[in-house]
Amino acid sequence: MISVNNFKNGLTILVDGEIWRVVEFQHVKPGKGSAFVRSKLKNLRSGAVQEKTFRAGEKVERAQIDNKKMQYLYADGTSHVFMDMETYEQLELPEERVKQELNYLKENMVVSIIMYGSETLGVELPNTVDLEVKATEPGIKGDTASGGSKPATLETGLVVQVPFFINEGDVLTINTQDGSYISRA
Repeated sequence: MISVNNFKNGLTILVDGEIWRVVEFQHVKPGKGSAFVRSKLKNLRSGAVQEKTFRAGEKVERAQIDNKKMQYLYADGTSHVFMDMETYEQLELPEERVKQELNYLKENMVVSIIMYGSETLGVELPNTVDLEVKATEPGIKGDTASGGSKPATLETGLVVQVPFFINEGDVLTINTQDGSYISRA
């Protein structure tokens, strides 16, 4: 058991039989009444995000989550195959479970698979990935001074806004949290 006063971002807890990850939390001490903790929780099974308020000092059960390093191999119809880096066992995940992550997944990429006991909850990506630009309009000389942006389609099909000086074939570093352009790789 863990007190809600000890919440940290990324902490996994069990509430009402569901596994939740703390996305955000805030300790609130109103002038009148008792203190409480306002939190934003993400359900690791469904992906739904919910706001929940706990009384200060309330205890919740901590969920023991394991992260396994696995390599993404290939897509097989409606499922995606990952391989354990140590035992070479293969794991198939349905497309619904990795729909958001597919925008950043490349073959042979190493990711963390989130496990709760023997149940596979999903895929945790690195903070940044390097992806190649497959299609974008060519930049026009003089456009870079304006600081604008243009859409670029990456090798996974993800479309991001990039500066005008980016061309087809460039490899870009992309933030996996919000899908934004960071820099050229």
